[in-house]
Amino acid sequence: MEELRVPKRRVAAEALLPGGDARRITLFLADTASNHSGPERASDLLNGGDDFIPAFDEEASAMTFLNRAELAAVRLAAREAEEDGSDLTLPTEHEVEVTLRGGGMLRGLVSYLRSPDHSRLVDFLNEPEPFFPLIEVGAFALVNKRHVVRVVLVKT
Repeated sequence: MEELRVPKRRVAAEALLPGGDARRITLFLADTASNHSGPERASDLLNGGDDFIPAFDEEASAMTFLNRAELAAVRLAAREAEEDGSDLTLPTEHEVEVTLRGGGMLRGLVSYLRSPDHSRLVDFLNEPEPFFPLIEVGAFALVNKRHVVRVVLVKT
């Protein structure tokens, strides 16, 4: 049966829960993604179709199964920031402040590629994937839109 196991790599993360609680977890990502070339990314896991995501809860030293819809955000180390291979095109970028249900606040940069006629921030936020990437200082977060109360453009 060992030959039927899918190789996984362990990625440290922080699960931000509704109400502001946070749990140190380890995600298990496949060496190869099913919908693009290269390894599975945290966004593939969070934007996938499974309701529950297996993770290792570091504080409890136990396997846990997180309800994807109930995660407010998942924060990863900056080195885990996801590349989409489109570095030859200039992205649209906005510094934003995100208010989460329950009062939590995140601040960072959203960066995306869209056609010029659909390149507004609201177009990006209304894409069908439930999680969007937010580049924070020293970290990378995947934010669940269902837990976002508002997104404010930060004046620079």
